[in-house]
Amino acid sequence: MAEHHFHLNAEWPGGRNNVGRIEAGNLKTEISIPPEMDGPGIGTNPDEMLLGAASTCYIITLGAMMERASLPLKTMELQSVGVVDVTNGVFTYKKIIHRPTVVLKEGSSPEELQKTKQLVEKAEQSCMISRAVQGNVSLQLEPNVSIAS
Repeated sequence: MAEHHFHLNAEWPGGRNNVGRIEAGNLKTEISIPPEMDGPGIGTNPDEMLLGAASTCYIITLGAMMERASLPLKTMELQSVGVVDVTNGVFTYKKIIHRPTVVLKEGSSPEELQKTKQLVEKAEQSCMISRAVQGNVSLQLEPNVSIAS
């Protein structure tokens, strides 16, 4: 069994409306509470970072699966939405919606299109971030898969 360790250092000056910093490998940014939650909105925040982790994990996983399957990828993009519910002052990360757009090269076969559609679904179940939040955050997939014309 192999284990990978990732490290993050955080600095926070205290108080709700201050600005801190985080560093983790190549990630170096300021952090604060987002303006939607009455914060200063400087740098990033946990809500964006969870969405970013889920989104990048999904698209990287899908890209690797498509490469292993030797599928003729032309373009791949992803838009994701994180939904946070606030009930009685309690913030709950409710849902992440992934909207991948995958376009295969012109002349791709119907079989390649079908395999791509299967991998688009499988990538969500295979991504380690999706598995980590499963049962706590609803994951929704709204794919758009086509062949270039």
